[in-house]
Amino acid sequence: MIGWFGRKDEKKPLPVERGPLAVGIGGALDLDFLSLEANALGGEPAMPLPLSGPFIVAAYGEVQLDASSVLSRYYDDEHRMIQTMSGGGKPGDAVEDISFYHPWDSVVPSGPQAWSRWTGPNGLIGQEHYDADGIHFHRFWGEGPERTALVEFVEKVDDGEALRSIHQTCMLYYRPLGQSREMLLINVERDLGQGQSQTGSSVEFLIGYGLTPADVRRV
Repeated sequence: MIGWFGRKDEKKPLPVERGPLAVGIGGALDLDFLSLEANALGGEPAMPLPLSGPFIVAAYGEVQLDASSVLSRYYDDEHRMIQTMSGGGKPGDAVEDISFYHPWDSVVPSGPQAWSRWTGPNGLIGQEHYDADGIHFHRFWGEGPERTALVEFVEKVDDGEALRSIHQTCMLYYRPLGQSREMLLINVERDLGQGQSQTGSSVEFLIGYGLTPADVRRV
């Protein structure tokens, strides 16, 4: 009787839903930037505003910031990022904050002196202002004119095949853009799989914008 009913199709399991947006790796989100475009009128963005359309999740990252705050990040193949804040980072959790970032620039300092210029006691990252080739940003985190300590955490990033631990130290800046704000996230990234040296580290610059949950829809 074996084989009378043919072989059963081996169906791939559905991707695990990740984070408060409940999207698995390979899943899709639909992004609507019409409100951003309207609010940015009259401003000159540092790079072209993102276009509305699909966002295919290629990786998911998560950081437990404290007992009641989880940072969740959805990445696509273009290294664009949708970032959310929620209480538990679980599907269905209320999204307390949501933003979109896309890569702008990247620097790989060549040695200790070059790294000190960025992250040393008087380094560029953490100062009250940041001048990006004539585009001026104000520091978003920290008060006063003195340099502020960078925010530090380890993000666990899963692309469906491998789990990586990325050590990050960062500072957030902003500037007015029409009736909105343009954010600049300066992020020093180091894959912990590379050991404790700064080999493999880089300084990443991402431009971002605040969104509302209604601007991001699961497909």
